[in-house]
Amino acid sequence: MDLTYRPRRLRRSTSLRSMVRETSLKAEDFIYPLFVHEGSAVEPIGAMPGANRWNLDSLIGEVQRAWQLGIRCVVLFPKVQEKLKTENGEECFNENGLIPRAISLLKKEIPEMTVMTDVALDPYSCDGHDGIVSAEGVVLNDETITQLCRQAVVQAQSGADLIGPSDMMDGRVGAIREALDDEGFEHVGIISYTAKYSSAYYGPFREALDSAPRAAGVKPIPKDKSTYQMDPANAREAITEAQLDEQEGADILMVKPGLAYLDIIYRLREESALPIAAYNVSGEYSMVKAAAERGWVDERSVVLETLLSFKRAGADLILTYHACDAAHWLLKG
Repeated sequence: MDLTYRPRRLRRSTSLRSMVRETSLKAEDFIYPLFVHEGSAVEPIGAMPGANRWNLDSLIGEVQRAWQLGIRCVVLFPKVQEKLKTENGEECFNENGLIPRAISLLKKEIPEMTVMTDVALDPYSCDGHDGIVSAEGVVLNDETITQLCRQAVVQAQSGADLIGPSDMMDGRVGAIREALDDEGFEHVGIISYTAKYSSAYYGPFREALDSAPRAAGVKPIPKDKSTYQMDPANAREAITEAQLDEQEGADILMVKPGLAYLDIIYRLREESALPIAAYNVSGEYSMVKAAAERGWVDERSVVLETLLSFKRAGADLILTYHACDAAHWLLKG
């Protein structure tokens, strides 16, 4: 064949492929999500093979392991005791609560590790929603933001480096930014869940935290989170959310879930100069784990290819439960 250009010329050897590789993946790209609880032992999470609920003692060892693998940021999620859950989620801003104590401990023992938090009411709510549910069954926006601001300030006081509003209430980024600044925490960043979709991929996470919506009394409880999380059918709306978050003071924008929303990551990368994060969520993680356990896929190859796809789409950072495994595989080469 008379071909002037043959793309395969640059695929002929490992060294050639590495020379022209457009996207790279490294441990510093990962944010490692960790579940914490008040128990006396490490508890495996049935729906998430390889993931655990850590008590405070074991949490230190796991974060040290992550640091040694090259991971430089963790994010904490609490499994709150049932007796502490209320309709207004007041436990979220308890200065002696689980998350403030975990943050303080991590910053004392591993001060170099960046600690990110989650700001939302669902782990603390007896209704299982990210906001306060009215007597009529409506998730209240502005009343919720008051609680979120108090939660964010307590987390900052405890030593958090990045505050992560995951609630999807309108205006919460600007309100949290103002609350942090008013308390002298101008240096604390906001990594906003900018495009968080009302997704079916969150199931294992809700089992891990026991945070799914549920009817606990006589008032009606919305069966899902579609009145505040984004419609999976919408893409342009994500740009609006990103523009608003950027105007309100977000430092990093996040897309959640990641794998089914690579197009959204790409759109935000085209629209914004801010760093973009992708959340490789629990359902995506558990599907790979289940297939690997059955021998249907090679776990290492599928995980690294998936994580690379987030970077290729435009993400700078990836929240992933695969973080330690992936960092280990990258070190081994």
